[in-house]
Amino acid sequence: MMMGSTSEWGVDMVDERLHQAPRDRTEQSFEFPETVVQPLDARTSGSMHTGAASFSLRNKLERVVWQLTWLTLARWTPPPLHKWRCMLLRMFGARIGGNVRVYGSVEIWHPANLVMEDQAWLGPHVRCYNQGKITIGSRAVVSQYAYLCASSHDVSDPLFQLILKPIVIGEHAWIAADAFVGPGVTVGTGAVLGARGVAVRNLDAWTIYGGNPAKAIKRRTFSEA
Repeated sequence: MMMGSTSEWGVDMVDERLHQAPRDRTEQSFEFPETVVQPLDARTSGSMHTGAASFSLRNKLERVVWQLTWLTLARWTPPPLHKWRCMLLRMFGARIGGNVRVYGSVEIWHPANLVMEDQAWLGPHVRCYNQGKITIGSRAVVSQYAYLCASSHDVSDPLFQLILKPIVIGEHAWIAADAFVGPGVTVGTGAVLGARGVAVRNLDAWTIYGGNPAKAIKRRTFSEA
């Protein structure tokens, strides 16, 4: 099962990080209140099929400013400038820990709905569709082209009401290349979702999953150093 390049995103890298020195606390995130904005009620705003908005005008304007800022100040920046990109995310409300890595090609819907704990990674071209809150635990890795989707629609509602379903990725977990994590999923501590795997249900801790829908393959263990 392919899980992305082991030189940058492989299990060897994750294993090594489990034994690193204590966390660097020099880049601690600011303390922000909960800021997740609820979608508009489709009964009053109108059906999406008629072009009705799912979020307020203020929310739209905030996201336009954010997207322009990221496009002009971050998207083109070379990979090593993680601190700069993390600073921009904090300015727009994201809660970012120390030594976090976020690449310029990442797409983040709304920074205020993002939490990344110490040494967490968002790899190249990850799409973080965080209409609902997304939390990425310490030393968790989300590899290139993965997609995190924290919202869905009520399929039993004729107006197709948007609903938010937060995602939690536990510490030391690995979401491999091109994988999909669906609305409301919790990825357990140390769990692995293999390349192009699709998680629509919670993943147990320290377990390797693959396929669509993702199924448990085996327990994740580490060889002796």
